[in-house]
Amino acid sequence: MAGIASTLQQRRDHEQGIGTHDRAVKYLNQDYEALRQQCFESGHLFQDESFPALPSSLGFKELGAGSYKTRGVTWKRPTELTSDPEFILSGASRTDICQGALGDCWLLAAIASLTLNQEVLARVVPHGQSFQEGEYAGIFHFQFWQYGDWVDVVIDDRLPVKDDELLFVHSAEGREFWSALLEKAYAKVNGCYEALSGGATTEGFEDFTGGIAEVHDLNRPDPHLFHIIQKALDRGSLLGCSIDITSSSDSEAVTSQKLVKGHAYSLTGAAEVEYRGDKEKLIRVRNPWGQVEWTGAWSDDSMNWRYISDEDRERLSHRSEDGEFWMSFTDFLRHYSRVEICNLTPDALSDEGVSKWALSKFEGSWRRGSTAGGCRNFPDTFWTNPQFVIKLDEEDDDPEDGEAGCSFVVGLIQKNRRRKRKMGEDMHTIGFAIYEVPDEFSGQRTVHLNKNFFLRHASAARSETFINLREVCSRFCLPPGEYLIIPSTFDANLNGDFHVRVFSEKQAEFQELDDPIESRVKKVELDEDDVDDRFRSLFGQLAGGDCEISAFELMKILNKVVTKRSDIQTSGFSITTCRNMVNLLDKDGSGKLGLVEFKILWTKIENFLTIYREKDVDQTGTISSTEMRLAVEEAGFSLNNPLHQVLVARYSEQDLTIDFDNFVSCLVRLETMFDTFNELDRDNSGTIELSMLEWLNVSML
Repeated sequence: MAGIASTLQQRRDHEQGIGTHDRAVKYLNQDYEALRQQCFESGHLFQDESFPALPSSLGFKELGAGSYKTRGVTWKRPTELTSDPEFILSGASRTDICQGALGDCWLLAAIASLTLNQEVLARVVPHGQSFQEGEYAGIFHFQFWQYGDWVDVVIDDRLPVKDDELLFVHSAEGREFWSALLEKAYAKVNGCYEALSGGATTEGFEDFTGGIAEVHDLNRPDPHLFHIIQKALDRGSLLGCSIDITSSSDSEAVTSQKLVKGHAYSLTGAAEVEYRGDKEKLIRVRNPWGQVEWTGAWSDDSMNWRYISDEDRERLSHRSEDGEFWMSFTDFLRHYSRVEICNLTPDALSDEGVSKWALSKFEGSWRRGSTAGGCRNFPDTFWTNPQFVIKLDEEDDDPEDGEAGCSFVVGLIQKNRRRKRKMGEDMHTIGFAIYEVPDEFSGQRTVHLNKNFFLRHASAARSETFINLREVCSRFCLPPGEYLIIPSTFDANLNGDFHVRVFSEKQAEFQELDDPIESRVKKVELDEDDVDDRFRSLFGQLAGGDCEISAFELMKILNKVVTKRSDIQTSGFSITTCRNMVNLLDKDGSGKLGLVEFKILWTKIENFLTIYREKDVDQTGTISSTEMRLAVEEAGFSLNNPLHQVLVARYSEQDLTIDFDNFVSCLVRLETMFDTFNELDRDNSGTIELSMLEWLNVSML
């Protein structure tokens, strides 16, 4: 119940704007300003007990307690390492980021990219932090985007040290500590330092910007890549490129034309010029080192510049010694291995002159037995995955190939998997499929499409692959229409939480497709005249002298009946289930059932038994969690995904089967809850207000 309450509270927070950059979520409820003030008042430097200076914060395996890598490690504050520490010295730059004894170069490349965009850097590294007297209290904070929310992460400045040197990230200069403290805050969010080992630069891009990152392999470039790059630059996106290395000796090796292998470059411009009667596509690249520039065609001293117009030469202003250079797009594809584009969210761009993506996003979860249907290889369960519909109305203004269409980027992120490494878990293999919504379902939002739909329809598009990375991201251009996006793990029945985002060129309607919550159960209306003599006689034998049946008597009766049946499995009806049955039908508050009430209950149980046997397709005597979903619908209840998750968690066995007594218990409980709500919702508004006493009475039914 606490988990459900937490989810509801999170939704309410989002509705109030909490989680935006301006109102970041306080990670672990730690308030930077309040804690800092407490330190000033107490005269003590901050010590963060939520991420302590202990081996557990370092790691769990290679950096775990007792590892040779962590022997002799102590924790020291910058004020203990140097007499004049600085948070940021002469502005943040790439030389502030030198790798230590941790395989997080992917993260450091992303941090380095931050130094190229001061506006983005200021979102991650808030201003006003320093080691100056009167301002320093041993506490710092940073802001990261985490699965749809910006979070403000507080840390103390005790850093792991070995042989009087910082163990992890450090600045080349030695006195500057913003990058080391940033790395610590990021390690805290992910559980420990070791959780940061191994990853993709795009992951850091996204957590520092809130954007969506896509990777283009230049061995198999998109035929419209140049146009994609131009549009990305127009939108203020962060673009990086690099050259793969084939061995460790290749790292930072300089080619004959002065390109550096295994090195993160920024891509800063794209232009077309008239060159000797033809159109020439040019790309501008920047080496963060500030020197070592390309010496081939279109480099600063190249003869090519003589054969373009003065206007183009002036516009591209190619001559400078800042590590920035032009090269032909053809040479770029030949020499570089990949391009990474981080498309920024509209709120990250203050420049009104740039075009902006339209952003749509949704939270979701896969739960074993209910919404973790796996990929199309599992046709019996694939349809149970969460379903999202996107409506694309407007075509692109500037189509990439001259043909009309709607461009959009889909990113599917699995949440909090790095934190689970301590528990021996890692990334799931994830992906998504996209289906065109047929005309008969167009405009409908309260229907979860079933197995038959997916058996009859092929996907219109899909993620390039299913892969065990934090995020899978793909770009599409489809005709206007409605499309269904189905995110899934590759295998079925794997628990996980996800965040799905769509960046569209034009504003698009995007929402979850799910069944409405309603009861269509038909009331069984009977009076004494409807009870035949045979049943009346049976009731007289069962009820005893008081002519009523209590919950205890009901339990004996039902268990005696079901134990004689070989076509259903049951562990027997519990007294709780029988009390729920009595509560459902006991109109006079006696806690017992009279003749008519018992007849109505018996009719219901016979109906439940018919449904149960019909849905038990393989005739095992039990129904699977997927069959349970169909059975609940057959019984007259329409429930959404979160409620199906609750039912499976509450009523299924460990092997995800539901026996007959749990099935009946579930349906009786559902009918009682619907009936109770409808009685309290006197004005049919769909909402009710309860006092504490009323809430306790209802929830304890």
